[in-house]
This record gives sequence, structure tokens and C-alpha cells, in this order.
Amino acid sequence: MKRRDFLKNIGVAGLATFLASSPWISALSESEHTQKEKIRLAIIGAGSRARHLSRFLTQNPKVEIAVLCDIYQPSIDSTLKLVPGAKVCMDYRKVLDDKSIDAVVIATPLNSHYPIAMDAFDAGKHVFCEKTIGFTLEECFNMYQKHRQTGLIFFTGQQRLFDPRYLKAMEMIHSGTFGEINAIRTFWNRNGDWRRHVPSPELERQINWRLYREYSKGIMTELACHQLQVGSWALRKIPESVMGHGAITYWKDGREVYDNISCIYTFDDGKMMTFDSVISNKFYGLEEQIMGHLGTVEPEKGKYFFENIPPAPAFLNMINDVENQLFDSLPFAGTSWAPETANENKGEYILGERPKGDGTDLLLDAFVEAVITRKQPQNIAEEGYYASALCLLGDQALQEKRLLTFPDEFKINYLNHRIIK
Repeated sequence: MKRRDFLKNIGVAGLATFLASSPWISALSESEHTQKEKIRLAIIGAGSRARHLSRFLTQNPKVEIAVLCDIYQPSIDSTLKLVPGAKVCMDYRKVLDDKSIDAVVIATPLNSHYPIAMDAFDAGKHVFCEKTIGFTLEECFNMYQKHRQTGLIFFTGQQRLFDPRYLKAMEMIHSGTFGEINAIRTFWNRNGDWRRHVPSPELERQINWRLYREYSKGIMTELACHQLQVGSWALRKIPESVMGHGAITYWKDGREVYDNISCIYTFDDGKMMTFDSVISNKFYGLEEQIMGHLGTVEPEKGKYFFENIPPAPAFLNMINDVENQLFDSLPFAGTSWAPETANENKGEYILGERPKGDGTDLLLDAFVEAVITRKQPQNIAEEGYYASALCLLGDQALQEKRLLTFPDEFKINYLNHRIIK
């Protein structure tokens, strides 16, 4: 989609209502006035995620990917095929010393996000950091505060914030289309060992860093970060507590991170949000099921379902009556012909059809526009901060096997949270 047609194509009811749900979209509003501008960008971490981002960045005429930085030559070689004109560097500090670089994209292993981002802010660079932004709650908090102190642009890799399905779904949710939202169920299931080929044994931990606690916190930081942000976006609240369970139940191959987890996040009004993940069965895939008393939204699928659907045809009603007469003495919870059963409700597409993209292109475009205009979009850093913080708090609850509340010292002035001095 062309950016100037974006609002029209997702069919928003009104611009004011839409921007109230997703104010960061305003970053794209001046794109027609910045056509002659160009930024010089450095990508730090040239692995598979960086290549995915590069495919979109190279299509933006306002971007020059000037430098690729990584410590693993095969990654650099693969990414150079997409940006053959970029310089190559193996020390990110040399990238930050280059005065001609306007901004950096950080796509390195999780444990290295914090030092690179903090050094980038100190060097006066605008920052796009892949999620989860920090390895600890303290790192995330310090990174957010550094962004505030420097006034530099700060985006995180939360592409759902720019996904047309989610944007339209949130507009509908916040306008009351589905009534009061009382619960959110999220899950992300896969079937695979998450391993990558290692050409030499000494590179095992460097290449398969997601499997080791020294570098990663597994499912919570690699997958949950997206879906927990969707929950707080929908409810316009930050959870107050979390508990859960995690274990290695199938992939017993020396990894240190769980392959099976379940978390329950609770809000101050008693509402709850769950996150579950199994990576030895992919049948149910991934989804966020946002449930109101009038309907349910499944934004990943791109569909919504109202509680009340048209009644069954007369013939089915007749069969239903016969069933009730024959079996009403049996302790049935309901009949197979009841029209309100879930499998009868096929739902409607949020946008008429499922979009091909997931918002990554618009997320990156918005970052570029923000760097050019020097205007930080409202709420986007805050959404990214809390998405990361909730993941890390959930991981801590899994490790300690107890209920944890969100620490006051890591709250910021956003939604229902306020800094407590």
C-alpha cells in the first residue's frame, strides 16, 4: 500500500478516533513533504532479522544503508547481497564514531542490545532496536530514560503497531464495537527445535544464542514480546502481576531455555491476559483472542466474531427440537445443532481480506520519517518499553515459580502506571 492511501485502505471511521487508538501513525503524515530528504543508516547485527529488515529499507528512497556491522563474516556476506554498496565493520563503536551516520538499526543477540543502544544514544544516533530491547528490567528502564534525556528517536521492533489488521481491530475495540473487553488469550505455537546449522562446534553458542540463558530468555523474549503488547494496547492498561510455569518437556538437547510455557497476567480491575507457547506442536499456530461481551477479535487471523449470529434455518430448528424431545433427560450441556456453537460462527474479515504484510514496512517507514523530522511519535517508545518489561517480568516469574507484581521502580508515566518517588 502507498502511504498516502493507508488510512483509506483500512477503512477507518474517523481520523480522530483512529489516531486516539494509534497515535504513532502520525509519523507518516508528513511523508509527502520529506521526499527530498535522505538518512544514512547503519545496521548493527547482520543476521537473518537484519536481512528481513533490509529488504524493506532498500525499497525506501529516503534511506542509504551505509554500513553493515557484525562479528560473523558469513552473516555480513549474506546481507551484502542485499546492500552491496555498504561498508563493512566488525566493531560497532567505529560505526558510532562516524559523524555521517544518522541512525542505527540494532539486530544483534538480546544480551548485547543494551550496551549498543546506550552507546548509540551517547553518540547522538537515533535508535531502532529489535525486541526485546533489554536483557533485564533495569536495562529496559535505563534505555527508555536515555531516550527521554537525549531527545533522540527511539523505535522498537513491535511491527504489529503498524499492521493494518491490528490498527483497524484496535479502532473497533476502542470505539466499543465488541463491548467491554474482559479477557485476552494469546498463544504462539511452533514445531521445531529452533536450532541453526553450526559449521564448527566452537560457534554453537554464538549461532544458537537463542537457546542459552547467557544470551536469551527464550520464548518469552523472542515471541511473547509481540503478543503482550497487543494486550496492553487493547485494554489501554498495563498488567500489575504475573505468574506461570515453564519447563523443557520435549527438546532435551542441551538447551537452557524452556520449550513449553504458560503465563497469566492480571490487571488491577481483575481482568486477565494469558500467554502460552509450545514449540513441539504447531496445530493452533499463533493468535490473540480479544474477548468482549459483544464479540471476539482475532487480529492475526484478521477476523472478528459477534456473540449473536443469525438463527439457524427452520429445518435445523426443527431437528434441534426433535433432539431436545428425545434426549432432554440426559445431562447434555447443549445440543449439536445449537446455532450459538463456535463452529457455526464463521466471523467476518476485519479488512475484507487478509493483508499480505505484517506492518514491518510501515514501521520502518515511520522510523525513517521520525528521524528526518526529528519528531518522536507519541506512545511508541512507551509501548515498546512495556512490551519488553512484561516479557522479562514473566520470565522472572517462571524462573522463581511465584507470583510477581510489577516493580514500582520500573514504572513510567504511561496509561495506568505512574512513577512513584
